[in-house]
Formats: sequence, structure tokens, C-alpha cells
Amino acid sequence: MISIKTTARATALTLAVAGASAQAELQTEQITYEVDGQSFSGYLAWDDEQEGKRPGVLVVHEWWGHNSFAREQAEKLAASGYTAFALDMYGDGKLAEHPDTAQEFMQEATSNMEQVKARFLKAKEILQSHASVNSDKIAAQGYCFGGAVVLNMARMGVDLDGVVSYHGALGSPIQAEAGAVKARVQVYTGGADPMVPSEQVAGLVREMQNAEVDLTLVNFPGVTHSFTNPGADEVAEKFGMPIAYDESAAMRSWDGTMRFYQEIFAD
Repeated sequence: MISIKTTARATALTLAVAGASAQAELQTEQITYEVDGQSFSGYLAWDDEQEGKRPGVLVVHEWWGHNSFAREQAEKLAASGYTAFALDMYGDGKLAEHPDTAQEFMQEATSNMEQVKARFLKAKEILQSHASVNSDKIAAQGYCFGGAVVLNMARMGVDLDGVVSYHGALGSPIQAEAGAVKARVQVYTGGADPMVPSEQVAGLVREMQNAEVDLTLVNFPGVTHSFTNPGADEVAEKFGMPIAYDESAAMRSWDGTMRFYQEIFAD
């Protein structure tokens, strides 16, 4: 099933963070791990006041690397009733402060998609092994570079209940095949994003339709790249990049993600 939604901007929105309370005790842990002899550092977040095991969500960072924004998303997920692990795709503490460096890190990481998959699967294993997690209920969400990563993990048949891509590239040399994709897919994209042109959007719809993948795609008219990140405007001004934070799109995509997780983890 494929569902495509084109949404207009809302004038007033409220971000509801389910599962959070004054009594909630948010716990976080920095975890160092190895993949193929290389060191990586991830960030785990969960609410230890919540009883029982709960679904786990992997968070894949933007092309800048594993930064505070990725960790904040993990904390928001923990406050919403999930255990989240913000993984590291670059390793060795790599964190870019300039677009050229970010491009270099991203190209290095994605030069071998089996390498990307191995790094993702190691993080998934860490998340599944946590005492608070129901290992049978795992999803992944990614931003920009991370959005492309989670889509490719779905294309490669990784065992996930769902993936969510925020302003991620939608085209890929890896194509989904019928019967191979286990995850339900949700995509949020900006209608004015020059990095994700309409040809990519149409191509993804054709690809997922042909592969019989359950896809929901939400397009925000007039919204450009990095719309979920409040730091986007500062970066745009500093480097002249066509990116901008959009509060409405950020809130609506988060609310949609929470509904998506409620659906896929309902059983």
C-alpha cells in the first residue's frame, strides 16, 4: 500500500510528547563500540520509570556526523516511550564543521554499502540487547544523509518494522525488490528542496509501488532541506546553503512519526 500526502502549512501546532511526565527519569548512556576494528560512539536514551520492555528506535544522523541534534532526537523518542540509540556512521569521533568535510565523510562512509549495512546492524544489535527493549520491535529514523541510510537499509531487506526518512535523498543505486523489503516506509520531504527534486520523489513512488512496499510520503509545499533542524538557519547563513528550519513541518513530521510508530508496534 502506498499513501502520498501533500500537506499545507498549519498556522498553529502543538508538539505532544507522549509518555513523558514530571516523574519520568530519562537515562542516557554514551556507548563505544567497534565495527571491523574501527571505533564508534553511540548515544542511548530511555525512561527507566517506564515499566516493561518497549520498542527501540535507531536514529541516524545528518551528514555532519553524530552531533547534539541526533542525541536530542534520541531523548525525544525516550520521552515518547521508546528506547532510542543515536548511532555513529562515521566513527573515530568524526564531526564536520564545514560542508566540504561533511561531504567527504559521507562519501567515505557510503563508498561501500555493505560497510554501511554492517555499521547499522551493529547499532541495531546494541539497541536490541538493552534490557528495556523488546528486540522484536525495532524501527529506524534518519535525517538528511541518515534519511537515505534508513531507506537503503529497508531496500536491503534489514529486519525492521518501519523506517522514517526526514529530508533525505530518495534516489539510490539500490532498488527495492518485491518481497525483499520487510519495513513499512514513511518519508517526509520539502516541496522546495533542491537536494530532493520532484524527479526523485516520483522515482521513489514508482520504485516502492513496483516492489509492493507500504509507503507513506508527505510533501510540505514551500519547505526546503533540513526543515527539522532548528540550527539549519544559522548554517544556511554561514555557508550560503539552501536549507532552512520550518517549525510547522518539523512538528507535523514528528507527530506523524509518533502515529506511525503506534501503528507498526501495535501488535
